[in-house]
Amino acid sequence: MTIEVKVPVLPESVEDAIIAAWHKQVGDVVRRDENLVDLETDKVILEVPAPLDGVLKEIKAEEGATVLSDDLLAIIEEGAVEPESGAANKAEAKAKTGTGVAAQPPAPPQTVTPSPADSGAESPMLSPSARRMAEEEKVNPAYVPGTGRGGRITKGDVINFISSGGSRQEERVKMTRLRSRIAERMKEAQNTAAILTSFNEVDLKAVMDLRRKYKQQFIERYGIKLGLMSFFVKACCDALRKYPTVNASIDGNEIVYHNYQDVGIAVSTERGLMVPILRNAENMGLAEIEQAIGHFAGKARDGSIALEDLQGGTFSITNGGIFGSLVSTPLLNPPQSAILGMHNIKERPIVVDGEIVARPMMFLALSYDHRIIDGKDAVQFLVAVKETLEDPARLLLGL
Repeated sequence: MTIEVKVPVLPESVEDAIIAAWHKQVGDVVRRDENLVDLETDKVILEVPAPLDGVLKEIKAEEGATVLSDDLLAIIEEGAVEPESGAANKAEAKAKTGTGVAAQPPAPPQTVTPSPADSGAESPMLSPSARRMAEEEKVNPAYVPGTGRGGRITKGDVINFISSGGSRQEERVKMTRLRSRIAERMKEAQNTAAILTSFNEVDLKAVMDLRRKYKQQFIERYGIKLGLMSFFVKACCDALRKYPTVNASIDGNEIVYHNYQDVGIAVSTERGLMVPILRNAENMGLAEIEQAIGHFAGKARDGSIALEDLQGGTFSITNGGIFGSLVSTPLLNPPQSAILGMHNIKERPIVVDGEIVARPMMFLALSYDHRIIDGKDAVQFLVAVKETLEDPARLLLGL
């Protein structure tokens, strides 16, 4: 009996998906719940598991194809079947389905020529000194023109290659769905919102002192480090409560005010930027925030994050400081109307009580949609965040 494997029902916010990678080929034995194929959406990678034990009989959508909900992906022949006699039968199965090639007779054994390092002989195309320099400078000798006898590459050839700018090759790589979607949303934000950015700076000595004082106790009790982000999330939640317009969004000709604070935390991954959501962050403690951020960051980087983890959000925070950014203008994450940018912490001289002292300072940037957020509210929001971070006791006192 044959079973069809189809694209799972995609969420409303996801129109289609691309076949990212097949983990099984025609003729392979598959086990129930074993991942058959990865589907790349504009937000996450979805795994499609095998519905039962059997053999993959046909692949109906090749890698790179665009598919919709309920599209046919593959056909499995039911039954716990082992390969009959290894690779030859697998190749035969592929040939029968038109997706592989017929098995070829085994090639005669080849004589392996020892490498220069094994034999002690010099390469006929690359001198020892040239080889050492190429390895040190990470130069591919295949691109270096040789001027020595018989086309031999000399050390001078490698030096000339490096000084002339090296290889001028180009490589074209198709954008991933996530990167394409990020590009679309960023351009959408620029085209739709009236984006303005306000700046301030914050003295983080009080926060740094608290972290240093309770660092070990916090780890022992909660099993996670006390980071900076939890303080910023709490400070922003307090400021959003005072200035609800910063937590609002535009829907048509209406302003939607949210009585909850779902804060998105930007996480950098190899596939691109993801923004998992801390739901009802206003009700979370510092430990809960740190644990949730760590959990989401791990899922985002290993590709196991779910669509619902990324949907929604009323406000976002991004930290360019971890990459060394001193100041920047973050871009809105639609339909949100504001985003806070954190930056690198630098020891700078400031005046405190009439004296010049060195303090750990950070520039803050608030990008906001000027269509609904007035400059006054944006500036006062930033001041509220600054005051809370410079005197964290305000969080306990509700000030």
